Amino acid sequence: MYLRRPGHKRIALPDERDPAFFQKYQQALASTEQAAPKPPRPQTLASLIDIWMEKAPAFQQLSEASQVTYRRILLHMQKEDYADFLVSEFKTRNVRRFIERFADRPAAANHRLKMFRLLFEYAVNEDWRPDNPASAVKRLREKAEGAASWTDEQIEQFERRWPVGSVPRLALALLIYTGQRRSDVVRMGWKHVRGDLIEVKQQKTGAVLLIPIHPLLQVEIEAANDGAETFLQRQDGIPFTANGFYMRFKSWREEAGLPDGLSPHGLRKAAARRLAEAGCSAHEIASITGHATLAEVQRYTRAVDQEKLAREAMRRMENVKRNRDIVKPPE
Repeated sequence: MYLRRPGHKRIALPDERDPAFFQKYQQALASTEQAAPKPPRPQTLASLIDIWMEKAPAFQQLSEASQVTYRRILLHMQKEDYADFLVSEFKTRNVRRFIERFADRPAAANHRLKMFRLLFEYAVNEDWRPDNPASAVKRLREKAEGAASWTDEQIEQFERRWPVGSVPRLALALLIYTGQRRSDVVRMGWKHVRGDLIEVKQQKTGAVLLIPIHPLLQVEIEAANDGAETFLQRQDGIPFTANGFYMRFKSWREEAGLPDGLSPHGLRKAAARRLAEAGCSAHEIASITGHATLAEVQRYTRAVDQEKLAREAMRRMENVKRNRDIVKPPE
């Protein structure tokens, strides 16, 4: 048995039945002998990850959902062989080689590069090293466009399978007519309705949006349980979590006979596409989707913009030819 006090040396005590126990216990309490200081933790990448998640403002200020994502990636990095390397020993070429391990998954590689940059930036600020070896490493080119955008035909096929008033149809309407992420859609309820608007505080960005309620969405939410906390609920009356909703939506999509790869996020892209096809500017689209920068909006709507520009270019070329045919030089 031992007496343990924070900051003091551990002292052995006799058995509680020993007549000398109380005297020894009092002597131990009176002892001022300090415990030997613990050796400093080695400044490895693994220890840097722990400290960064515990103390770094860049992590603490993230939304809860983003923290979950960052933590998942960082915990994977702690299992890598390079996690035991001293932070001071990392070179730019080392970071590049570790990133290239995911060359077949460029998005995953770029996520890890982002983590390296954040970690080493913190290490520089804490005087663990003089520079950030990840800053000079280039991102891998991502060929994929991320989640596939739903076509109008696919949306109509989903609607044919799930009638007005059903939970799947309500889910589709919330996604396509608000343009929000599933993490925001699952939290929407009557308490967020402001007349003909629905108020959204985005979980990922913290942005507060007021989105006009589309007439087709109005039909669906009016059929929802007006006494429930959220529009979307499981069969047992409990609101969906973002991940639980994703899995349930996947089964709805399968029952509609639609292919793998179509996700709730693809409907967010489809919403941006439809807005672009209606002639909305990137700023107008961002006022609905809540994107902080226009670059992502433009990526979502690139195909629409390309088609629109191509049609306009072809129309102009046809007009030039038509004018030439009309205005012919005299023979």
